[in-house]
Amino acid sequence: MSLRSRFFTLMRSQWVQTTLFFGLIFGLFFTGSILLWFVTLDIPSVDSFHSRQVSESTKIYDRTGKVLLYDVHGTVRRTVVPLENISHHIRNATIAIEDDEFYQHNGIRPLRTLKAIFDNITSGNLLGGQGGSTITQQVVKNTLLTRDKTITRKIKEWILALKLEKQLTKDEILGIYLNESPYGGTIYGVEEASLHFFGKSSQDVTLVEAAYLAALPQAPTYYSPYGNHLEALENRKNLVLNQMKKNDFISEEEYTLALETNIEFIGSDDTGIKAPHFVFYVREYLEEKYGINAVNEQGLHVITTLDYALQSKGEEIVERYALENEVKYNAENAGLVAIDPRTGQILTMVGSRGYFDESIDGKFNLALAERQPGSAFKPFVYASAFEQGYTPETVVFDLKTQFSTTCAPNNLSSTPPCYSPENYDNIFRGPMTLRDALAQSVNIPAVKVLYLSGIDAALSMAERLGITTLTNKNRYGLTLVLGGGEVSLLEMVGAYGVFANEGERNETVGILRVEDAQGKVLEEYKEKKTRVLDTEVARQVSDVLSDNVARTPAFGEFSYLHFTGIDVAAKTGTTNDYRDAWIIGYTPSVSAGAWAGNNDNTPMEKRVAGFIIAPLWNEFMKEAIVKFPPKDFTPPKPLDQSITPILRGIWNSSQEGVHSILYWVDKKNPLLGKPSNPQKDSQFFLWEYPVLLWASNSGIVNTPISTTSPVDSPIITNTFSISNPSPNNVVKKDIPFTITVSIDRPERFQNVSYYINDTHIGTASQFPFSLTFIPTTLGQSTLKAVGGGVNEARISEVQFTVQ
Repeated sequence: MSLRSRFFTLMRSQWVQTTLFFGLIFGLFFTGSILLWFVTLDIPSVDSFHSRQVSESTKIYDRTGKVLLYDVHGTVRRTVVPLENISHHIRNATIAIEDDEFYQHNGIRPLRTLKAIFDNITSGNLLGGQGGSTITQQVVKNTLLTRDKTITRKIKEWILALKLEKQLTKDEILGIYLNESPYGGTIYGVEEASLHFFGKSSQDVTLVEAAYLAALPQAPTYYSPYGNHLEALENRKNLVLNQMKKNDFISEEEYTLALETNIEFIGSDDTGIKAPHFVFYVREYLEEKYGINAVNEQGLHVITTLDYALQSKGEEIVERYALENEVKYNAENAGLVAIDPRTGQILTMVGSRGYFDESIDGKFNLALAERQPGSAFKPFVYASAFEQGYTPETVVFDLKTQFSTTCAPNNLSSTPPCYSPENYDNIFRGPMTLRDALAQSVNIPAVKVLYLSGIDAALSMAERLGITTLTNKNRYGLTLVLGGGEVSLLEMVGAYGVFANEGERNETVGILRVEDAQGKVLEEYKEKKTRVLDTEVARQVSDVLSDNVARTPAFGEFSYLHFTGIDVAAKTGTTNDYRDAWIIGYTPSVSAGAWAGNNDNTPMEKRVAGFIIAPLWNEFMKEAIVKFPPKDFTPPKPLDQSITPILRGIWNSSQEGVHSILYWVDKKNPLLGKPSNPQKDSQFFLWEYPVLLWASNSGIVNTPISTTSPVDSPIITNTFSISNPSPNNVVKKDIPFTITVSIDRPERFQNVSYYINDTHIGTASQFPFSLTFIPTTLGQSTLKAVGGGVNEARISEVQFTVQ
């Protein structure tokens, strides 16, 4: 070996030795640190188990801190019974869903814990996700430890679980768990839960009843049989049964029979409670944030945002009008929400006409239910259009229009794939400003505005304003503007509150302050405004929605939307099937919305929201305005007179005549002026056809585009007709033939589209505008040719037979 090789060999050997030496030193230091940490851990003694603290009551107040809305369990209902007096179904169901190796482990299940840690890491929630806790660990956590989510507390939980298993038998541990677990509200332990839910002792419950009981403790408020998540409760009960079958606690036959068995719950979830729907809403939030045990046992002191005086008025008004509407309009229920748009604080939440009214499923909270909003969704679409440069004075034509590009312009059917919506009054008004169209809630202009602004932009606008439920963009088409997606009353009121607050959004909140039993503030309301909309756009929307002159043709001068001497913006909404009636309105100081209908989604009488729900809302708003006096809305800036005329309300050009808005503006850039080739827009001829026809029928004749243009009229008498096939001609099935048209002024046309029985079969874009077609369906058919140009819209049709 050379001297150089020996040198490098020696150096490598010394480097390895040095690395091993320092690695050993670091390992000893790390191990020592871990051992020291374990030694110094302050671990409670298992001996303190029987001297643990008695739980304290959490109290929920209104915003004054003086009106007690609810004492979560002022009197804890708990009856301790020996394990042998508890049904074996309850024991087996609990073990199956909570800890199916309970009788095999020594207090902890390392593999299960590691899996839970891995799941939490991959979900980005190391401390707040799945715990992988055994029943023994849950007993320790609920009795000996604090509820903070830290690694240190988890390690203490493991150590104490191992110790507890040495001091108590498995049956003793299971008995403690079953006697002390929360089952919702004041109910603790399976004996009291069995009596409360089923009217029988825990030793007498059936298999299905036991499965329900085992489903509750992990989230008793969420899974409450009196709450809003009955489907989730049913799914978890079925999961319990499946786990029981998997662990051989029940047979396949018992499992199948249990799935088919219906159970009725008796009793009521809460009594002695004020504003129950709101309290349930707040309580669920508290449990999600602080944990069930903290809410049930740690004596939290909660000051909410609720104005109980206004809430009481709201409850009385909702009950009175809902009972009246049940007789008049077959609308048995109603809901109401009010917030302060300047803060996002909930002032009123009435979830039904009566929380304890079982005839209408009164406990279901309509303020949180997802229903179609009808035209109440329109302001979001118009706001999106204003944001892009359209103005309240922009003109579109309210004319019966076909919007499906697979159907001919004169085919006014809405049978799929065609789409030609109606107005609520079946009246078509011709040229109409966006101000009047929105104020009067006219449908056809609204659909056009959605197309101009874009569906994605409209959905983005709704999301920015606080609507979270319209997540599947592929589901919605042009019907979105007429209320084609589901939203909640609470989110709609909050979103309208952004307009009231001139474009600044406050997240909707129900809590002002939470303190623990020692008076330590755990959370407190702090203003968090986010600008989500340009001030000018918000002012434009408010200006339109509060314009009583603009809405008078539809609602009358002195409607329920009008408040003499006070600026109040409002918008109604009625779904096409009359299952939902909405109204949302606001001043700068209060935003309030109401809904009427039936919980089971059956239709009401065919009346618009102005009759069904507006009177209720009007009476409540009068109360709210007195309590929260409003200022006037700040008007938007004057219109820029240099923008395209049609954006300023000028729709009849002295030089170019009458056209749809797509002739005058590029929908993506309306402020840039007239597009060079408007025919490129897929909707151009569909919108242009009814406008030119209306102009002709109204005696309005378009002037030439220029002195050299051969065009002198939008509707002309020159020849445009199908020349092949001729009327009543016979053609052969599966044999190609060429469709031709006869046109004596072809320079007027950019293309001709062809339809067989109103189904689009192709478009010819060059003269002579012929099209080859292979017939595949026997019998008589109708062929339609639609020719379009800048100032042209012509149609010809013939019938022929395929043999």
